[in-house]
Amino acid sequence: MTDTPIKVGIVGLTPERSWSARIHLPALRALPGYDVVAVANSNAESARRAAEAVGIPYAFADAYQLAGDPKVDLVAVTVKVQHHRVPVDAALDAHKMVYCEWPLGTDLADAEAMAKRARDAGVRTAVGLQARSAPTIRYVRDLIRDGYVGEVLSTTLIGSMSTIGGTELEANTYLNDRANGANGLTIPFGHTVDALCWVLGEFREVSATLATRRPTYLVAETGEERTRNVDDQVAVSGVLTNGTVVTAHYRGGRFRATNLLWEINGTEGDLQITAPLGHAQLSELTLHGGRGEDTDLTVMDVPAEYRTVPAELDGPAVTVAEAYARFAEGPADADPLPDFDEAVKRHRLLDAIERSATTGQRITL
Repeated sequence: MTDTPIKVGIVGLTPERSWSARIHLPALRALPGYDVVAVANSNAESARRAAEAVGIPYAFADAYQLAGDPKVDLVAVTVKVQHHRVPVDAALDAHKMVYCEWPLGTDLADAEAMAKRARDAGVRTAVGLQARSAPTIRYVRDLIRDGYVGEVLSTTLIGSMSTIGGTELEANTYLNDRANGANGLTIPFGHTVDALCWVLGEFREVSATLATRRPTYLVAETGEERTRNVDDQVAVSGVLTNGTVVTAHYRGGRFRATNLLWEINGTEGDLQITAPLGHAQLSELTLHGGRGEDTDLTVMDVPAEYRTVPAELDGPAVTVAEAYARFAEGPADADPLPDFDEAVKRHRLLDAIERSATTGQRITL
């Protein structure tokens, strides 16, 4: 951690309800390398109420005021995806470090524009693809590099989106509108496939089928039927740059059977990650492994050194805190927290998946 805490301003905080209030704030407050000093919401009164409710000293009427204040070193952008661009631009214009939630942009072009602006400004950036920072994922990456499974032959990923099912909470209905850039492909699949690529390598080519099997859904609180224009089935096959064959299938909703199963099969052994939720960035992950003369998989404990954040944190706050902890340590070759340019790579993969599904062609990346 740095000797002087990084002073953080959060854009988009609703006490007790928002992702930033429930996850970012406790994660940051648990780390000695950070001090949360400011909040900006859609207006001055909303920011003032939020700041008072959670004990943040300064409130600003908008992202530009927050980013321009000398008390802020790092701007954390935690609003919905369709609202990322303005606060990100505000931080970059003020030459402040910026941590933006994933997806970075509503589409590839939006993400590329922000990444270019960050490069031009020479600003250090981070994107919240925090599954990479999960202790289990970091341990699996080391196991692969140390040859636990030998040469990786193939990997299989099955997951549930949790949302994009038969019913939807009112707060999550925005996930069913393609224009918002937040949906089952970009969030649960996007987070988890990013972890897959970080562990095993990038895709060389990809083929995909996207489908909407439930064109309507019910709002849970009211029973109102609404139309869905995002895909609730994502089926992907491809090959990584090292020759590993990939098969992945994400389904809308949540199921009685498999909600997250990721297997890695090699010449010398096998690894398996399971969870009750298809979001690798949110879930408590269980690791199984077997190699050599083993006839079955057994549970593998993750060594204690892979968790570096305080014990009082639990749930999704752990991976977010681990991500912030890596960022505070400074850039490193093995840093699992991706910057805007790394985020563009993931946007390009998702764009290739959509193009493959539209054209019926295999796409080379």
